[in-house]
Amino acid sequence: MQGFGTTIFAEMSALATATGAINLGQGFPDSDGPPAMLETAVEAIRGGLNQYPPGPGLPELREAVAEQRRGRYGLSYDPATEVYVTVGATEGIAASVLALAGPGDEVIAFEPTYDSYAATVALAGAVLRPVLLRPVEGRFTFDPDELRAAVGPRTRLILVNSPHNPAGTVFTRAELETIAAVCREHDLIAVTDEVYEYLTFDGAEHVPLATLEGMRERTVTVSSVGKTFSVTGWKTGWITAPARYVRAVQTVKQFLTYATGGPWQHATAYALRNELPWVEDLRKSLEGKRDRLITGLEAAGFTAYRPQGTYFVQADIRPLGFTDGMALARELPAKAGVVAIPTQVFYQRPEAGAHFVRFAFCKQDEVIDEAVRRLAALRP
Repeated sequence: MQGFGTTIFAEMSALATATGAINLGQGFPDSDGPPAMLETAVEAIRGGLNQYPPGPGLPELREAVAEQRRGRYGLSYDPATEVYVTVGATEGIAASVLALAGPGDEVIAFEPTYDSYAATVALAGAVLRPVLLRPVEGRFTFDPDELRAAVGPRTRLILVNSPHNPAGTVFTRAELETIAAVCREHDLIAVTDEVYEYLTFDGAEHVPLATLEGMRERTVTVSSVGKTFSVTGWKTGWITAPARYVRAVQTVKQFLTYATGGPWQHATAYALRNELPWVEDLRKSLEGKRDRLITGLEAAGFTAYRPQGTYFVQADIRPLGFTDGMALARELPAKAGVVAIPTQVFYQRPEAGAHFVRFAFCKQDEVIDEAVRRLAALRP
């Protein structure tokens, strides 16, 4: 782990606290999830659900996840053997990579990559092979030839994040078909990070890779309650996969954390079955917040890319005369009283993303309005 150090999220959130700046860096909402879901967790605590739950997760949550995958996507999973609960999606991804890739293996991921991916691959002793996402006609996408060229004799896994953090892309069915074809041709396992599966905009459709031909049997899908229901601190996630992959992940995960909190699992099962209308209202609200932030960023002089999903807007800083996103992010609290994340930390070659910073819009409207008012001071 030499070279990884403190995460950029911890650094920038600490900077926001120290300076009193508005934190549009780390992706957490400033309002809570459905009240009935929260009360369900409180009732579970008061009702005595405070000791170790089963290692694979509460049966009721595994059943609720299986119902969700079947009802929303037509994917059938056995809740007893093909659904497994993790401490958030981050652990689900880490345990999957550690279980399915080893020293000398290669793991493909689309860059910019969420920061835990590179660290997890390093922990496995594997090698990360990035495939660059570039802006094309207002959205970030990849070159199919570059994806095919990234595959080598040691390639074992491909990490697929859609909706994509930090680029905001929702991969199209055609893009996913390209990924699926590469997986089938080279016998690769896909680990998919789908934590923003409900938070898509402008009619963009989230298509799970596992729904494509020949992919259910070679895909480990990861999701969680945090982003969907605005409870990022609950750290309750899950994987769905063929039983042999679940057994492999369990072998690793049981020695990482063993189990996650029973009250959160109980409340998450309730939410998946009862609170999806609340999630749709959240999605609509976030779409409006995205537009609110983009309007302000463009007025301040940034070039803003309109995300099709997630919590985040990528902003090009060059129109304002800046070229180093890391330097700007560290100066931004003093310059404008706002914190952002420098996108270059999500690249193996930081120069590829040095001219972008990432802003989060999962905040109250008045917070967004005050942030863009402050950012207007940057305009030459």
